[in-house]
Parts: sequence; C-alpha cells; structure tokens
Amino acid sequence: MSAGLPSWWEPLLTRVSTARSEDFTPIRPPSSGGRASAVLVLMGEEKPGEPDLLILQRAATMRTHAGQPAFPGGAADPTDRDPAATALREAQEEVGLDPATATVLTTLPELYIPVSRFVVTPVLAWWHAPHPVWPCQPAEVARVARLPIAELVDPANRLRVRHPSGWVGDAFQVQGMLVWGFTAGVISTLLDMAGWSVPWDAGRVLGLEGLDILPPRGSDPATAAPTASDEVVS
Repeated sequence: MSAGLPSWWEPLLTRVSTARSEDFTPIRPPSSGGRASAVLVLMGEEKPGEPDLLILQRAATMRTHAGQPAFPGGAADPTDRDPAATALREAQEEVGLDPATATVLTTLPELYIPVSRFVVTPVLAWWHAPHPVWPCQPAEVARVARLPIAELVDPANRLRVRHPSGWVGDAFQVQGMLVWGFTAGVISTLLDMAGWSVPWDAGRVLGLEGLDILPPRGSDPATAAPTASDEVVS
C-alpha cells in the first residue's frame, strides 16, 4: 500500500488490482466500439478511520435522470489523455473538485452499459486534501454529498430495486437519496471487496414504477440502467 494512505484502503486496493469486469457485471464490454467515458469514485475521510464517498445528485429539472444520485463523470473528450483525466475534469466541472487534491490510485475494469453504449471506466481515487465542493452547474447538479461508508453498509439503508423491465439490482437509501443503477452496483461490489459489507435483507425490494426516476434509453453512464451488478434483463 502506498505511503500515507489510511489503513482502511486495504484489502480493497489489493482486491481491485485483480478485478475483472465480470466481478461487477455479467455483460462484457464489446471488442470495439462503444462510447468511452469515466466516473470518479472518490473516497476521503472527515475523521480519521471514517471513510466516505463523494456523490452528486442531478437536478430535478433535468430532462433525463432527474434527481438521480451519481458519481461525477461523463464522456471522454478528445483532449483527455486517459480515463483518470476524464473523471477528474468532469468532477472539476460538476462539483468544483481541485484535481490536485485527489490522488488517483487505480482504474477499475471497463464496464459496458448496452442501453447507452457507454464503456465506463470507474477511476478510484484518494481525496487526500478535501475541500468544499458544490454544484457548479445548478441546472444539472442539485446537490453534492459525502456519504459515509458506515451509512452505506448499514442494513437499514440497503435494499434492492426492481425496474419495470424485470431487472433487479442493489440500492441504498441514504441522506434522503435513493442510489441505484450503475452507481449502486459499483458501490455494492466495492463494499464487498473491501470487506465492509455486513448482512442485510436482500429480500427488501422496491419497485421503481411511479417514482419518476426511470432513465430513458441511451444517456449518461453514471445513472443508466441496467446496472453493474445482479440480474440484467435485455
């Protein structure tokens, strides 16, 4: 483990170093094609030994993904040298993150979202010098939050959601947000890899019908469904 990193980064860093896309989703990325994109999985701590995760919530007035929580991120620009550059640039644009305060540790396997044809690279980073962040684009981002890992693993905050297509995946109800889809799938897998997960009631399932949070076909990788883990229905 790199010098200066809190001890809670292990065994997560060791386990993600050998992770495959199949650990997150049964859907493999295509051999060619797809829209390159990246999201920033930024973990810090406000108190020593208490890790948290940076999440944004999209504006309720957006035409797509209204009100949905997501990782900062988006499509790659031609000038981005790699997925880390994409993820940091998007985080700077969306929430005002100073890229110099985040240490990129590794990239996770590419994850494919068929409905939008995004090939998403999650970028795992240590927020070694946290600072205030905020919605830089209020028309797109309503809120920025640091979700404590302790709240994410709390069995009272964990459930599964069912999409009308039949797809079922992990979700989190935390700080007034329902985190589901791609974002929740990545979080759930990382919690397991880190050894942080505790037993919870996977039989608690919430239907997404009527919640006004269903994504259209083909858009942002940060919140599209189907998602990274669990059953995927074509």
